Amino acid sequence: MKKENNAWQWAAHIVMALFSLSCLLPFLLLMMSSLTEEKSILRNGYSFFPEQFSLLAYRYLWEQSSLIFNAYGITVLITVVGTTASLIITSMLAYPLSRRDLPGGTFFAFMLFFTLLFNGGLVPTYLVYTQIFHIKNTLWALIIPGLLMNGFNAMLMRTFFKTTIPVPVLESASMDGAGEFKMYYKIVLPLSLPILATVGLFQGLPIGMIGTTA
Repeated sequence: MKKENNAWQWAAHIVMALFSLSCLLPFLLLMMSSLTEEKSILRNGYSFFPEQFSLLAYRYLWEQSSLIFNAYGITVLITVVGTTASLIITSMLAYPLSRRDLPGGTFFAFMLFFTLLFNGGLVPTYLVYTQIFHIKNTLWALIIPGLLMNGFNAMLMRTFFKTTIPVPVLESASMDGAGEFKMYYKIVLPLSLPILATVGLFQGLPIGMIGTTA
């Protein structure tokens, strides 16, 4: 019985190893293609064993290194600044909505939920950012549109605050003289790292993709 289990384990390991290697094959093909003469690729197609080696692709990357590093720098800047600003704005919107004693909280929560169902559309949004805010052809055009465009993240964070943050802790802090803003960044944010990481991932990937394509 033990030998049969060992055999199955070895077979499973071999199969998983083959699957893992198959995932590496596209990267290997890409690397070999970067070392292949362009005319050879056009003539014979892609191959793991190129007929004519060439370093022209890497020479081109070296010659355009300043442009490439500048593009990556903009991508990193947009991703970091945009994600951080989005988390701050989203959490500052979700925290008041999670408070049961907020006057008109149900109405504001409904208005936020309403944006998940209906929005102005792409053309009005474009006109607002270009004709009113005048951020066309600027870095702000890659950051600002993504800050409050996703009501789902705000609702997700609001639900987390409402169900996870202990109300007695907030009440005790309020009795000790802590204001709302102090409770927000001293208590709520430290206890909300899981949802901040999740929403940050949801928000950071689209922003990074926008910065890369731009």
